[in-house]
Amino acid sequence: ITLVKDTSLSFVLAIPEMFTVAKQIAAAEASISALLIAGGFYYLFNALVAFIMERFEKRLDYYDT
Repeated sequence: ITLVKDTSLSFVLAIPEMFTVAKQIAAAEASISALLIAGGFYYLFNALVAFIMERFEKRLDYYDT
């Protein structure tokens, strides 16, 4: 999860980040659809990573039950 949340660090390092690119597209097209798509992708990606990490933690926690 920390890796997913380090997008601000990538922005500081001048690596094009998903929301930065989406804001540029939205400004060029005068439409917020790019931001909505980027937000949806970000939400789904974080949910997937959280789900996988929960399963991984449960698998490693089999001695504590």
